[in-house]
Formats: sequence, C-alpha cells, structure tokens
Amino acid sequence: MNLNFATPSPLDYFASLVQSDEGFPLLEAAACLGQIQLPGLDVQGVLSQVDTWQQRLRQRVATDAAPMAKLLQLNQYFFKELGFGGNLNDYYAPDNSFLHHVIQSRRGIPISLAVLWLELASGLGLEASGVSFPGHFLVKISLPVGQAVMDPMTGQSFS
Repeated sequence: MNLNFATPSPLDYFASLVQSDEGFPLLEAAACLGQIQLPGLDVQGVLSQVDTWQQRLRQRVATDAAPMAKLLQLNQYFFKELGFGGNLNDYYAPDNSFLHHVIQSRRGIPISLAVLWLELASGLGLEASGVSFPGHFLVKISLPVGQAVMDPMTGQSFS
C-alpha cells in the first residue's frame, strides 16, 4: 500500500482555508499568504506566536472584566508593550502585507495590523470586526454602551 500524500501548494492551502465563510480562519488564511514571499514559511509558527500573545494577554485581564476594560488592556498590550504600529516610513512596501514580517518588524498597514488585533480581541471575548473604509481599514468593537470604531495603526478611537 502506497501512502504518498502530496503536499498542497501554498495556493491550494489558501483555497482550502477560504472555501467557506463559516468558521473562516482569518489569522491562518492571512498568515499563509506569506508563503507567496517565502515558500518554506512556518505558518504554524506564526499562529503559535499570536497564540502566545493571547495567552499572556488573557493572564492579565480578568475573565469577568468589563468590555471597555478589556479593550483598554488590549490596546495597551498591542500598541505600547508589543509596539505595533503603522509603517509610515515605507507604507507601500509589500512586506507590510505579510504577517510573518509584520510580527517581526512590528510595523504594517491597517489591514495586516487589524488581523492581528482582531485575533487578540477575539481571545478576550470582545466582539470586533473589520470595517472597510475609503482609503483605510478600521476595526469596530461592540460595547454595552454602543460601538467604537478604531484605527488599527494607532489605536485611536473615532467614536
């Protein structure tokens, strides 16, 4: 019996992840795009790094904390402690779109930063989603008092 299994191409891997909207693995789909630039990229390593950050963040925030307290702690952790922000010096560099590079440099564009921020928000139980806005990408957070809209490059709230 021959059990040779072909390794899927990066494009086949990506296609398998995005074939359905149900249970869409946003972080993994975004991370696997890095295989375009770096075919041997360890996607699981990228996911593991974000998982480690999630675990550290959850240890700092009480599970019964108010959503606003969770949001403030998330922004402190993401923007201040981890040092993420927009790559204003080289905004159009292709590396800004590849999560493995954004994780290493801590610089990216709104959508790549939003993917990481949304994953951490989800780990805290925050209800958040991306918002396509003309010329920019934002995140929206549902809070008991309404919704907040935030810039994923700076953490600045527009509401």
